Parts: sequence; structure tokens; C-alpha cells
Amino acid sequence: MTYAITQTCCTDATCIAACPVNCIHPTPEEKDFGRTEMLFIDPKACIDCGACADACPVDAILPVESLTGAQKEYGAVNAAYFEDRKPEPAVGGPNFHAWSEPVFERSLPSDFAPLRIAVVGTGPAGMYAVEDLLLHTGAEVTLVDRLPVAGGLIRYGVAPDHPSTKKAGDAFARFHTHPRVRMILGLDVGTDITPEELAAHHDAVVYAVGAGADRRLGIPGEDLPGSISATTFVSWYNAHPEVAPDAVGLSTERVVVVGNGNVAVDAARILVSDPDTLAAGDIAAHALDALRSGGVREVVLLGRRGPAEAAYTRPELLALKHLPGVELVVDDHDPRTGAAIDAAGPGDKAAVLRGVTRAKVDWSLAPAAGRRIVIRFHSAPVEVLGDGGVRAVRVTDGADGTEIPAGTLLRAVGHRGVPVAGLPFDETTGTIPHGSGRVTGLPGTYVVGWIKRGPSGGIGANRTCSAETVGTLLADAVAGALPTPEHGPKAFHRLVRRRNRRIVDARGLAGIERAERALGAREGRPRVKLATVPELVAAARAGRWKLPR
Repeated sequence: MTYAITQTCCTDATCIAACPVNCIHPTPEEKDFGRTEMLFIDPKACIDCGACADACPVDAILPVESLTGAQKEYGAVNAAYFEDRKPEPAVGGPNFHAWSEPVFERSLPSDFAPLRIAVVGTGPAGMYAVEDLLLHTGAEVTLVDRLPVAGGLIRYGVAPDHPSTKKAGDAFARFHTHPRVRMILGLDVGTDITPEELAAHHDAVVYAVGAGADRRLGIPGEDLPGSISATTFVSWYNAHPEVAPDAVGLSTERVVVVGNGNVAVDAARILVSDPDTLAAGDIAAHALDALRSGGVREVVLLGRRGPAEAAYTRPELLALKHLPGVELVVDDHDPRTGAAIDAAGPGDKAAVLRGVTRAKVDWSLAPAAGRRIVIRFHSAPVEVLGDGGVRAVRVTDGADGTEIPAGTLLRAVGHRGVPVAGLPFDETTGTIPHGSGRVTGLPGTYVVGWIKRGPSGGIGANRTCSAETVGTLLADAVAGALPTPEHGPKAFHRLVRRRNRRIVDARGLAGIERAERALGAREGRPRVKLATVPELVAAARAGRWKLPR
């Protein structure tokens, strides 16, 4: 029996370090690392030890014989990756592969003094940086977030029907109560305090603030009511406190989603999934109510390019094929679509659509009975039509335009970073200018994650990104290039309390966790997220929060 890596792979390479026989690829030393959709286990080399499954932070590694339903395909997916790979020659010894020379990337002078470092952002990028600092140095970390709860992308970006992916947050949570970590949640750098004030109290500051805005379509009618960014939609169903419960209306039968990346696929899947199935996760209560009472029966995914160039990953597409009670259809309006699917090789992304129903959809008709997702390639929106709200979307269709009636348009064409007051910003790339993580022109200031490299890569990609930045920071520290803090840690905490009376610490975060799980237990769910800042702050101050009747 061998193991296989499945859909929820986070690609952070924890499993690679645990494997005793080097059967998981690509490794960080290989050129394909970071370029593939997931990692893969070689079934011919796997010795069934289970070390990788024990190490996996998102429960993505399972025995092939135990795979069921949609997961069954992953045995073949893993094996296919190795069909054209040349195996390394076997060597003697119990591990069947040659070890490379040991590398000590965090080797510091014996008299290296502990640093005081602030990390702004509690999502994966920030927490990988925190993990690196705590495990390899004696640094004292001030963990800052503008929201009164930690988690970032894992709490507010991962779809609620991907609970295994959310388990990556459990690995980070162990650092929330670390003796060298002080949590300051609910503090907005740039509003409550300035970057200069933050820097004056620390040896270095690492910004892991993500990419919180969405890219625009730039077409007429884009701002009509009913035209919503995917950023808003994802935040809405994840109970983000900055998105109102009534921000999304679902009374329409058909929704058009522009884009074919993983965010677009997530949105489509959530819109047509069985609400009772979604209730098993941590979807926002208001979103669950809206999906139960709404009328959405059909979602149209618009892709500007063909099936071979689609931005979604194969695992996400495979999940759509096996969505219970939902028909998947490929709109056969353009002959290039079917030709690309038929010509695709076994390992090609387009091959996943082989066997999926193809049909020329008559958009003048109302959605058919049941629920379905229609993928329409080689088609882009040119105008959103409607008076006082979205009525239809005009899309490209060869030489002529086609109108797709719909009451809601979701724009899922990418994220974009937003400026942080007091820091440089590149408007073209939506990132903070840097060199290997060191912010240009600001000694002692660093960046990690999407605000550093742009909105690319999933959770695991942040491990490598953060390692580079932390390496740069420590090299600067050893070289004596970090500015000396003007104030001590106590002065910073006094400053914070003066500026914001609603700060949440690690104890308060634990109170939020207890409150949400108590709400979930009452409804037979794992948790019910608190959806407003006042609710979160009240739960953090346990004496002021009561379980609603």
C-alpha cells in the first residue's frame, strides 16, 4: 500500500523533510518546486511508512487504498507525475538515496543578542516568518493584526468546505501563546500608530499584509448593484467583519463569475453546493441562511483563454467534477475548446474535462432544472447590462457578442495589494518595493507574502518566501545594519493602550475561540464565526459576552 497526496496539498514541503526515502517531489532543491499545483508521491519508491501523512499540516496525504469518491483519482495523478521522470540511481544504505551536504541557513554568532521584531499580519506569510524566527533565533516577537482575531487568509480566504486546508492554522496557533510572542490584535498600523512609531520600538518590522483589493475589469456597467468582487464574496461567506451580512444578494437564478482561477472555482462551488453540506464547515451564518433561501441554480464561469491555459489547478477542477447533485457542462460555443480537450495528454489540465458534457448553451432560456456549473472558455465580458442592477452580461463570442442573462456578476480576475501609509508602494505591481524582502529605502523594514511578490502561490509558497526575508533580516542584524530601537517594549505597549482600548491579546483570542465553538456546538456545527468587531472584542473580554438566546 502506498500513499498519495490529494487536493488539499499546501506545498509547504513539510512532508518532504519527513520522508526517509526521498519519494516526494518536486523538492525545494528542484527547479519545478513552486511551479507545480501540488506535490506528488512516487508509488514505486513509497515504503508505506506514513511519516509524510503524520507531518502533513492539512491532512492531504492518505493511503491510496483508502481513497474514496473524488479522491480516488489522486492515486493516478501522483503516479502520472513520475511517468516521464528519470529515477535517481539507488545507493547503498537504509535510505536509498544520497544525502546532500548539510546546510545551516540560520547559523548565528554565539554572542548574537535577541532581537525585538514586530510582524504585521497573522496570515500564513507572517506566521511562517514568526515560526522561522522563534525556532532558529532568540527573537522576541510582537504579532500585530488590524483585525481583533488572528488567521488572515486561512480564516477569511480558505473556502469553508475545505476544512483540511484550514488545519494549517492549527500549526500556526501554537505560536500564539509562545513565551516570546506578544499578540496585539485589533491595531491598525497606519491609523492607530504609524510605521515610524512601530519601527522606533523594535529592531525590525516585517509586513505580511497580503493583497486585500481586487483587480478591475474595466468595462461599462462594472459598478452596477449586483456586480461584486470575489474578494467581497469570499469575505462575506467567511464572516469577515468588514463585509456586511447583506453585502451579497442571491435571489437570482444565474450568476456569472468572470475568471477561471481557484478563487472563481471556489465561488462557483459554494454557490451551488448543498447548504446542509456547507453547514458542516465554518461558513458564516448569514451566508448559510442566504444560500438556503436563495434561488441560484446555475453558475457560468467565464474564461478568456482556453482549457489548456486556465488558471485553476487540476485538484480544484476535479472537485467540481464530483460535486454531489451538480452537473458540470462545458459550453461548446467555440470549436477550439473541444479540440484542446481531445488533444490533451494524460497529465495536462485540459484532460480533466474529458468526459464532461459539452453543449452549445441557449442563453435565451432560463436555467434548466437542478443545479449546474457551465464553463465557457474563449469568452470575456465586454459590458454589464442593467438599469439599477445587473440584468445580463455581454460577452465575446467570435465576431458577435452574446448576452448571458444574470442577476449577479462576480469579478474574480485577481487580487491586488494596497498601500500602507508611510511605506513605499509600486502602483504597477501592487507591491512594496524590496530587495530579497528588504524594503527599499527603509532600513529595518521587511516584507513577506503577497505584498512582497504579488498575489501568486498558495499557503505553502509563503514558507520559502518568508525564509528568504528572514534570512535577509538576520544577515542585516549580523552586519550591524539594523537601526537601534528608540524605546523599550513596555513603552510600546503603553503607547498601544493609549491609542486603542479594544486590543485583543492571546488570552482574548482564546476567548473568541471558545465563544465560536460554543455557538457551533449549539447548532451542531464545528464553530459559528462571530461576524462583527464588537462581537469579537466582547468575546475576547469573556465577562462581557453572552451566548445569544
